[in-house]
Amino acid sequence: MKQSTLFKVASASILKNKMRTLLTMLGIVIGVGAVIVMVAVGNGAQTTIQSQINGLGTNLIIVMPGYGTPGGVNQGAGSFNKLSVEDAVKLKQQGTLIAAVSPVISTKAQVLGGSTNWRTSINGVSTDYPAIRNWQPSSGEFFSDEDVSSARKVALIGSTVANNLFPGTDPVGAQTQIGKVPFTVVGVMATKGQNAGGQDQDDVVLVPYTTAQTRLSGNVRIGQILVSTATAEDIPAAEEEVQGIMRDAHRLNGAPDDFTVKNQTEIAEAATSTTKVMSGLLAAIASISLLVGGIGIMNIMLVSVTERTREIGVRMAIGARGSDVLTQFLVESVVMSLLGGFVGLAFGYGGAALLGHLTGWATSTPASAVAIAVGFSAAVGVFFGYYPARKAAGLNPIQALRYE
Repeated sequence: MKQSTLFKVASASILKNKMRTLLTMLGIVIGVGAVIVMVAVGNGAQTTIQSQINGLGTNLIIVMPGYGTPGGVNQGAGSFNKLSVEDAVKLKQQGTLIAAVSPVISTKAQVLGGSTNWRTSINGVSTDYPAIRNWQPSSGEFFSDEDVSSARKVALIGSTVANNLFPGTDPVGAQTQIGKVPFTVVGVMATKGQNAGGQDQDDVVLVPYTTAQTRLSGNVRIGQILVSTATAEDIPAAEEEVQGIMRDAHRLNGAPDDFTVKNQTEIAEAATSTTKVMSGLLAAIASISLLVGGIGIMNIMLVSVTERTREIGVRMAIGARGSDVLTQFLVESVVMSLLGGFVGLAFGYGGAALLGHLTGWATSTPASAVAIAVGFSAAVGVFFGYYPARKAAGLNPIQALRYE
């Protein structure tokens, strides 16, 4: 039997019982739609987290305090701080793979501006900070190296701070007070949004680290050192270089590191690992409905074989081979599965878009998920349609003609 004839016969049989066909396809529609929605939500979450991680900075390496073990008791990460501005200077001077370095001196303070006040984070940084964080002022300009060396009382404020202290106005040039120290606002940083931990990155004031150290915090030690490389490929080698320079600066010799070095990749992997597991679990759960839909197809095809026994006998009596009957029923099964798959894709895309609109979640459906969903629905048709098709092909023509 010609392939075109097979498709015509199979299509006619499918269209003959439209309601039963629609109900049979429903399981596949729900299964494919559910898989697409779950994958879109999971992939959107991973994309959002990756975007937030990238927002931390460009090719970022972070040097943080290490841990101490006084009396043999481990006090945990960050409990033994020996980081200093001198360490940052040495990294800047000696690093061959390092593009930018900035110490970060953090403190909290009440900031007065206009007719109100706002408690926020104060970060003392260097002029390399905008390049490292890929974060530039939206108005005004960043402070200069001369401002840093002179420990001038100039500040850049995040958009959250600007909206609370100077609503509706441009604060560049305005006077503000951090704690008890007066500062001049020289710029407003571009809006950056929340980070992966949900912290508002715009709720911050940036000042020269020399000013923060002498006027605000009074701490000799610094909270962390931010380092960036020219390219992402340089990060592993630069990380080793940073470790070597830091060990030499702290004269550790054979002693363990008294600092911790982390790179952007490690942070991203840690943040997305849980999301990947949850996305896989959700997709696996949604895939169960595809199996249920496949079982529904098998059930209906078995019923169809029973109902069309005389038809099968007539076809065989006039020359149809068992392979023709097998192919006909397989085509019917695969066509129903594929139709259900395509309808499920439409529902999946629509459901993902609706869910994103109602909840504000980011959704993103990769092309691979579409290909897998359609391919899997076709495979379900073949797998669950083979047994009924084989049963139809194995009927005895004489017995089939006698069937009532």
